[in-house]
Amino acid sequence: MLMASSLFITQSSIAQQKKLQQLFENYYRESLQLQPLDATFLGYHEYDDQLANDISAPYIAEVSRFDEKYLKLLSSFDKEQLTPADRISVDVLKKILSRDLESRKLHLEYLPLNHFNSIPLFIGQLGSGSSAQPFKTVQDYRNWIRRIAAFKIWAATAILNMKKGASAGTVLPKVLVMKIIPQMEALGKDDSLNVFYTPLKTLPAEFKQEISDELGKAIREQLLPAYQQLADYLKNEYLAKATDSSGLSGIVGGAAMYRYYVKYYTTTDSSPEEIYQKGLDEVSRIRAKMELIKTRTGFSGTLNEFFTFLKSDPQFMPFKTPEQVLQAYRDVYAKIKPHLPELFSIFPKADFEIRRVESFREAGQNGPSYTLGSIDGKRPGVFYVPVPDATKINTVSSAMEATFIHEAVPGHHFQISLQQENNALPTFRRSISFNAFTEGWALYIESLGSRLGCYTDPYQEMAALNNEMMRAIRLVTDVGLHTGKMTREQSIAYIMANLSTSEADATSATERYMAMPGQALSYKTGELEILRLRAMCEKRLGKKFSIIKFHDALLAQGDMPMTVLENYINDWCSRQ
Repeated sequence: MLMASSLFITQSSIAQQKKLQQLFENYYRESLQLQPLDATFLGYHEYDDQLANDISAPYIAEVSRFDEKYLKLLSSFDKEQLTPADRISVDVLKKILSRDLESRKLHLEYLPLNHFNSIPLFIGQLGSGSSAQPFKTVQDYRNWIRRIAAFKIWAATAILNMKKGASAGTVLPKVLVMKIIPQMEALGKDDSLNVFYTPLKTLPAEFKQEISDELGKAIREQLLPAYQQLADYLKNEYLAKATDSSGLSGIVGGAAMYRYYVKYYTTTDSSPEEIYQKGLDEVSRIRAKMELIKTRTGFSGTLNEFFTFLKSDPQFMPFKTPEQVLQAYRDVYAKIKPHLPELFSIFPKADFEIRRVESFREAGQNGPSYTLGSIDGKRPGVFYVPVPDATKINTVSSAMEATFIHEAVPGHHFQISLQQENNALPTFRRSISFNAFTEGWALYIESLGSRLGCYTDPYQEMAALNNEMMRAIRLVTDVGLHTGKMTREQSIAYIMANLSTSEADATSATERYMAMPGQALSYKTGELEILRLRAMCEKRLGKKFSIIKFHDALLAQGDMPMTVLENYINDWCSRQ
């Protein structure tokens, strides 16, 4: 009887596991249909002709029904009968669905634009012909023409939503609107230099005549006018109604929005006030380490005078051309490569490229960034470097070594590629979902730069601390801006008082935090949690602790909320 009962439980568990894997796959396929732009960037090209009107009331209602359906389906599974890996995936999917439902109450659709990260900018990237949207076949071009038509509808909805937001008192800060207007004007300008005309210039001869007129007409009559209408509305109506406040606390519904964003990006239950205090503590700790490095260099002035020296001395601005800047990052990669096996035993197969940021985005970028490659590995990830003026690129202020480690290897490209290539994960988990994990990992791995052959002189060591200080400052300024503790000007001043950076960069950083509330909290929050978990494992395992095994474990199950990560690492540590 006991054996029969045990066999039934085993068979029941196997059946549950198969049913769960099918649910995961169904969820993923349906989510791609709902998010065709994400599908394109991931390398699924079945939806390249579509653009979800994701700020429209019908779409929002449809996604809410989708979320509720899958939450209900997940509740039917007995977690005790699932494998540890499946339990993680269930917890991850529940978190994704529940946070999505929570956002529906906040009218985030009233704020559809920012100057840093929005649908119109993504369309600009795709339409340039050098991003994820393919331009090789007649069908590719026809797909893009249909996506243009969908963007026209999205832009019209954005204007309607901003009008609703203006009536409700839910509006962007004036200073951000003034950043967005020139972006929309540039993308709506009808001249041969506009990025949208690039695919026309590279049309294959065999179907040039067939597509040229059709695409040109779509650009001139639909795409450019959509951007022009956005620019005109922002300039002639919305700007006057925009807020003078620097953050969400100054608009109707802003306080609830910010609490949501804090939870969304940190995946913790920490309050804004707790995060703010942690930021102050970290700034104090890092500042003390900076003082020690200043003393080692023999500099006799104050720390702020040392910042001025680092920002202004010509030795830290050696570049004459954008290509020299890009080559410097390639040299950092060559330095790091031989040391990777000292920290890892698993490595991604996917390649990546180092590219200059496109001109229409360059002015709005606050430093280098990473764009993920396709999930099938056919399109490489890209480490994008803004070089508006090569002669002003400062090797310390830009923290070239630490920034490359963070954005490329073994930071974002390394971690995200391993996740995309991990066939043991359900397909939906091969795409990144949690900023606190991905950004926390990248900042954590910056702290190991000296073990990767970097930070060999005190100035690059200072640059790495400068990077860490920037992330600590974000805990103070992001919370400060969005809870009314700080104005834009006070944030800029606080950054410059604690960081070796220019006023232009401090301004750009502040405006980024204003544009994307809470996102900047994910870096330091995630890093501190990973460091805490490592210290816990080192204490519990003693001489058995292996940094390579710890890193492999962190990367083996993909990204996840910090609460789920803690349970997973505790279980891993117990099994060592």
